This record gives sequence, C-alpha cells and structure tokens, in this order.
Amino acid sequence: MKRMRSGILFACVVLVAVMGCRGGGQIYNVKDAPATTATGKEVTLEQVTKAIIEAGAGLKWTMAVVKPGQIVGTLNIRSHTAIVDIAYNTKTYNITYKDSVNLKYDANKQTIHQNYRGWIQNLDNAIKGRLTAAGM
Repeated sequence: MKRMRSGILFACVVLVAVMGCRGGGQIYNVKDAPATTATGKEVTLEQVTKAIIEAGAGLKWTMAVVKPGQIVGTLNIRSHTAIVDIAYNTKTYNITYKDSVNLKYDANKQTIHQNYRGWIQNLDNAIKGRLTAAGM
C-alpha cells in the first residue's frame, strides 16, 4: 500500500511538472520564406501584398499596410492578441513577432503561449497557398 501511494505521488508530481511546461514555447518567426508561385512565375509587390492580406483575412487576422513592403497583422482571440510585422518584397517575406497581449510573452527567454506557433504556421501556410495560386 505504501509503495502504491509513492507511485501515485510520483505520478502526480510528474503530471504537475509536465502541465506547468505546457504554458509556453519559443517565439516562432518566419524568415526569408520564398514568395513564389506554383509555376515559378515572378510576382509583383501588389500580388504579394494581396496574398498576405487575403491569407490573413481568411484566418481572422486584421492586416494593416504600413507602407509598400510592410504589413502589421493583428489576431484577436478572446482575451488574447498577437501582433506581427510582415516585411516582404517580390522574392521573400518574413513574419516577425512584434507585440502581444495576454500571451505570457517573456522577452528574456523568448517564450510565448504555446498556441502562438500554430497561429503563425497557419498564417505562413495560408500566405504560401495564396502566392502559389497567384501564378495560375
């Protein structure tokens, strides 16, 4: 019986430790992703801008063009807000963390809420999809 209690206690300690680690992950940025179409056709700056805005809008991001080649994207989910800077040209684009609200961002450790990575990966994939379709 004593051995069983020790095993249960150990399992509880491990479970608490694992659940405590679920809170965050490393900041995920997209660097120098190619702005290419399915056919390899060159895209214009306007096509890249349109692809980024449409990709973001499809995922409920609010996209604001700051200047040609720079968009700020904002995602609001319940009480959470993620803000990214998207720098781009006719060859590549970058998605970089800019700010957040209620996502447990730690500047020293470069960690953030675990869902952030998925949001950025989804945005990146949606942009790639729009750019691929732009050449058809």
